[in-house]
Amino acid sequence: MSFNLTGRRIAILATDGFEQSELTEPKRLLEQAGAQTDVIAPGGASRIKGWSKGDWGEQVAVDVALKDATPEPYDAIVLPGGVMNPDKLRLEPAAIALIKAFDDAGKPVAAICHGPWTLIDAGLVRNRQLTSWPSLRKDLENAGAHWQDSEVVRDGQLITSRKPGDIPAFADAIIDALGATA
Repeated sequence: MSFNLTGRRIAILATDGFEQSELTEPKRLLEQAGAQTDVIAPGGASRIKGWSKGDWGEQVAVDVALKDATPEPYDAIVLPGGVMNPDKLRLEPAAIALIKAFDDAGKPVAAICHGPWTLIDAGLVRNRQLTSWPSLRKDLENAGAHWQDSEVVRDGQLITSRKPGDIPAFADAIIDALGATA
C-alpha cells in the first residue's frame, strides 16, 4: 500500500550508538514517501554517532534537542534500535516522557530491534502485542507484553519490528498507519 505523506512530520528519537541502518533507512523511506523527519537527541550535540557492523558508523545531524521536543508538531515517533541507543535513552526521563506523550496523544509509536526497551520504561507494553530483537523477548514478557516472532507487529498505534532485515516492512507499517489516519 502506498500513501503520500506530504505534510506529515515524523520524530526520530536517538542518541549515540543507534543502529545505523535502523535510523537511516526508515528515515530515507519515510522521506521518500513525502514525510519530513526530524532527529531528536538528548544533550546539546549537533550530531550523533551510529553503530554499524561492530564499530562506530556515520554521524547523523540532530534537528531538535530533546529538551525542546514535544509531540504536537509531529504525526509519529520512530525509535531506532542498537543496544547502546535505547539503553541510554531509557535512563533519560525526558525521552521516556516524550514517548509516553506520543502514545497519550494517540500518535503512532514505532520501535525496531532493541528500541522496545524504551517502551517498557514508558509503560506501553502491558497486554500489547509486539516484537523485537529476540534477546528482549523475556524483558518484554516480564513487563506484560505478548511477544511474537514476526517482521512487524501493529497493535493500535504501537508498531514494532525485529531487525534491520525487517526495515522495509517496518517503514511500510509506519506509512500505512499515517496514511490510514490521513
